[in-house]
Amino acid sequence: MPSEPTEVQVRPGVEADLQALTNIYNHYVRETAVTFDTRVLTAEERRPWLLSHPEDGPYRLKVAQDTRSGAVLGYATSSPLRAKPAYSTSVEVSVYLAPHAGRRGIGTLLYKALFEALADEDLHRAYAGIAQPNEGSVRLHERFGFRHVGTYREVGRKFGRYWDVAWYEKEL
Repeated sequence: MPSEPTEVQVRPGVEADLQALTNIYNHYVRETAVTFDTRVLTAEERRPWLLSHPEDGPYRLKVAQDTRSGAVLGYATSSPLRAKPAYSTSVEVSVYLAPHAGRRGIGTLLYKALFEALADEDLHRAYAGIAQPNEGSVRLHERFGFRHVGTYREVGRKFGRYWDVAWYEKEL
């Protein structure tokens, strides 16, 4: 019997989301090379990250939540690209989905909400680093107008091998 369709609400992330967001992120730490973190993090270790994404300004956290079950399905962020002041009009963006939430358009909903929220900010470019291979992430970013600008070859080592990171940029 088919399951009921998921109804998704995208909203700003709040402190009550911290454990669910940490669980999603830790899946990618343990199982994939999508992130180059190599050790699982606690919610308390992730708290400064969450608090660095307020409801307004250029550094945002958008959360997708199943309106029926209340489950957090994923999140998208915009974060500082680099710490130096001249980089302040550039952000790095990313999307992480719960393992069961892929291929349902949730990443698209999250990025749509994130880029709408950023539209009035003093931003010039968004960048995304995508560990390779990751065709789904490449497709998502290209759908939002990102273009490939270069690849760092064998820049990260995880699971006993080296990984490339392809960099994409989008005008804001």
